[in-house]
Amino acid sequence: MDILSLFNAMPGAIAQGLIWGIMAIGVYITYKVLDIADLSVDGTMCTGGAVCIAMLMSDKPMWFALLMAVIAGLLAGLATGILHTAMGIPAILAGILTQLGLYSINLKIMGKANVPINNQKYNLLVSLLNVRGVAFYKNTIFVVAIAIVILIALLYWFFGTELGCSLRATGNNQDMSRAQGINTDVNKVLGLMISNGIVAFSSALLSQYQGFADINMGRGAIVIGLAAVIIGGVVFDKIFHNFALKLFAVALGGIIYYVVLQIVIWLGFDTDLLKLLSAVVVAIFLAIPYVKAKHFTKAPDAGEIETALGNDEGEDK
Repeated sequence: MDILSLFNAMPGAIAQGLIWGIMAIGVYITYKVLDIADLSVDGTMCTGGAVCIAMLMSDKPMWFALLMAVIAGLLAGLATGILHTAMGIPAILAGILTQLGLYSINLKIMGKANVPINNQKYNLLVSLLNVRGVAFYKNTIFVVAIAIVILIALLYWFFGTELGCSLRATGNNQDMSRAQGINTDVNKVLGLMISNGIVAFSSALLSQYQGFADINMGRGAIVIGLAAVIIGGVVFDKIFHNFALKLFAVALGGIIYYVVLQIVIWLGFDTDLLKLLSAVVVAIFLAIPYVKAKHFTKAPDAGEIETALGNDEGEDK
């Protein structure tokens, strides 16, 4: 095991972690903000890339290709939202149905299961070839990092508006939100659209980075997204309390996830077992808060209980 080979692989792992970190921010909106398990992201993670590559190969400008990818993601989220709210289908099943339908749609968009794109022929925004040895403003890590900063700024602004606050309220307590006159069904649809739009944007960047769009590129995406969300929350929860910083922690969670994977591969781990490793990592980080609360939280002693009861009695008087 050559330590230099590990260091040489780190820029690629960081770049990939940042791209998947954008996807994880989309998952965070549904999983943490809306409290919905949205499985349609596995399909959207291919749709965005398929649309972006198709647009670029049709000689459309980069901004237009990215915009079309985001719009495709928004429509996928809209489909999931309608299935869930208008048809009464549980969110997890609505996501599965959308994901299933997107498989055929993605095949129709690409025309075949795998569509490569040449970095030399098309002026791609990000590429695996641009993680080192290029000007800093062309470096994939720098470009994606700027995209994350802009995305977090936009989301921080949006969730501070009246509409954004109502969306967060819907995720916290639907009954109370409805009692305040908030249309929770509309907010659910809106949240799913925003989430899938962000996922599709990440997919557009990923397809450029790896040089192709593949029908299976979104398989297991929800596991990677949840891993980034959970890792970012567990590692940085005590430090980051601001909403924008929590979104930043999710992106950092994506980097940590891919750096750990790179180290594991460097150690000689069987690559056929990487999906199993991902599942184990997510399970461990999901279990950490529960185990800490159950086994490592100090129970209040008798004196503290008596003091609390005395304070309650004084307030009653």
